[in-house]
Amino acid sequence: MSTQLSTPVNRQTVSALSKSKGEPAWLEESRIKGAELAETLEWPTPEKVRISRWNLAAIGNHKSQSAITSVSELPGSIGELVAGAQAGLVVQRNSTSVLQQLSAELAAKGVIFTDLETAAREHGSLVQQYLYSVVPQDENKLTALQSAIWNGGVFLYVPKNVEVELPLQALFFSEDAGATFAPRVLVVADSHSRVTYVDNVVSAYGESAESIAKQSIIEVIVKPGAHVRYATVHHMSANVIDLTIRRAVVENDGNIEWVIGDLHDGHTLSDTQSLLKGNGSNSDAKVISIGTNSQQMSLTTGAVHFGRNTESNMVTRAVMKDSATAIINGITKIEKGATKSNGVQQEKVLMLSPKARGDANPILLIDEDDVKAGHAASVGQVNPEQVYYLMSRGISKKDAERLIIHGFLAPVVSEIPIDAVREQLQRLLERKLEG
Repeated sequence: MSTQLSTPVNRQTVSALSKSKGEPAWLEESRIKGAELAETLEWPTPEKVRISRWNLAAIGNHKSQSAITSVSELPGSIGELVAGAQAGLVVQRNSTSVLQQLSAELAAKGVIFTDLETAAREHGSLVQQYLYSVVPQDENKLTALQSAIWNGGVFLYVPKNVEVELPLQALFFSEDAGATFAPRVLVVADSHSRVTYVDNVVSAYGESAESIAKQSIIEVIVKPGAHVRYATVHHMSANVIDLTIRRAVVENDGNIEWVIGDLHDGHTLSDTQSLLKGNGSNSDAKVISIGTNSQQMSLTTGAVHFGRNTESNMVTRAVMKDSATAIINGITKIEKGATKSNGVQQEKVLMLSPKARGDANPILLIDEDDVKAGHAASVGQVNPEQVYYLMSRGISKKDAERLIIHGFLAPVVSEIPIDAVREQLQRLLERKLEG
């Protein structure tokens, strides 16, 4: 089934789509609200990147897919990305979730891991309590529109005191450039729980595929004493505009870890933020990116300290080739009353071409005296002295430069929590660096 969803969306189109899916009334109403807000709000305006020039209206049409029983029914190279998933797996293909798996042991402990559409029907009160609570619908045109058209997605709920030892995985896969691709992820980790979640966002289009704007929003709620590690790798085709907002609210003594591989081939807006609401809460964010050809990228990582004794650490590493451009922002904000807090950030850009551009912008906004905050930022080329040293040890210039680049990116690559995903990330790095 294909349902028209061309921009601008309106009350009638999203209502019809919601009814066709059998969604609860509250969700239909929230989609309608998002569509109406999208008509009046403006697109976000990231620093020095005019995303309004991108083809943001190319959101495609909703297209249903048939369910599958195993990853073996996916194209070989795609299925291999999640072949080792043991604890749980959710697969979205184009506009539809086609596979949901969760181990019997975790289900017995009360863990919920399924697509967000199913969760809205089967766990409505829980989803309704948290959906849009971290990223409001009315923030801008992107948040409003995504709340109207999101599809598939993931809902993960971990009950109090439950520790999930093995990573839960998701695969968001698009192969039809005419299909709306807008997954939404909602993670709720209850008090003193622990979980690692990993997703791959991937596409497989022909060379002549039309442009499509992929919108995704991630909301993470970390309750007191809980620990969430969220790892994601984006590697889509150049015809995809990747618009992604990630945000976490962290309560007392909670921890959020972000590990992000932005290895997308097209234009990118990536905004990751931790709101440290609770005393003693912590955030650690590591981001890696490689820009090639004429890519335009806006990569923002932020932490807002509200609670006392909160800590944030942000590390971004970007490598720019050809005529790619990247604006990399690190924003640490310490609010009044967040005493004894500590915010540290690093943004480093390695330039491999005289036509490439990378701006590293560390920003500290401090409204409290009794705190610590620091930043480091650098933009430069491969150090010729390092190359010379390695060549003096019998290593070719090409291999020496490759070793230096991999060492530059290692602080993020080493943090990927699944061996297969880490190996996949290494392959993607090689592909993008070799061109």
